[in-house]
Amino acid sequence: MQENKLVSSRQGISSLETGLEVLELISEHGSPITLKELSQLAKMSPSRLHKYLVSLTKLGYVSQLDNAKYSLSNTSVRLGMSALKHLSPVQTVFEYADRLHQELDKTITVTIWNGDVPLVIKWLDSSRFLAVNIRLGSELSPFTSAAGRIFLAHLPQLRRRELVEKYFSSPSTLPRYMGESVTKESFYRLLEDIKQENLCRFKEDFLPDINVVSAPVFSLDGSVNSVISLLGNSGDTPVSKSSVYVKAVQQASSSATRKIAGYVS
Repeated sequence: MQENKLVSSRQGISSLETGLEVLELISEHGSPITLKELSQLAKMSPSRLHKYLVSLTKLGYVSQLDNAKYSLSNTSVRLGMSALKHLSPVQTVFEYADRLHQELDKTITVTIWNGDVPLVIKWLDSSRFLAVNIRLGSELSPFTSAAGRIFLAHLPQLRRRELVEKYFSSPSTLPRYMGESVTKESFYRLLEDIKQENLCRFKEDFLPDINVVSAPVFSLDGSVNSVISLLGNSGDTPVSKSSVYVKAVQQASSSATRKIAGYVS
């Protein structure tokens, strides 16, 4: 945080910063964009904006298409690929997990998919006691853990069905969601909701008096790279969608995805 403040206080070249902001808006749009649309997003007059686009086009960062729309060009692609080569995805996720831990003082975990189950590869304890028996290196259930449901929801349909059908053929206990037991049919619907929202919340479903919120971090190919989870006592860790903890985990996972894969989840 301190480093970011120091960088922001230094004097830079404002026109360069503006040009890069324009480039970022084009990249975030997801499809070619008109001058008018870009002008509205940049909150800049079309005539002023056009000058930046001319320079970006000359340098090969932007292309103007036949339909008068603008998109990223080869130089932007090469720059992005070069940046990706220098990134360590797992280390990036760890950095965002560390920030969450420092800012919120909650138990934070990072998990990866280990072929059949999620594996905890980072565990950061809160300063407050949390009665859980999971630690670094623990394997979690894809059905009774929030991180596991994230991975399960994003598996290929055939693999997901194989695991779900096998589990429900002789379940030791039914999965729970928001305090209620979930049937197989409801569980399939729940997985679809998790996939759509990129979010899984547990309200005392994992252990009594423990709430959990998990969100996925994606790789460049769209697969789930890892899952960031926040755990806390139910009395002081609400997990409604408007909760500060839910929003913080979503922000961390989206920011990590953007840094790793170049888009926002």
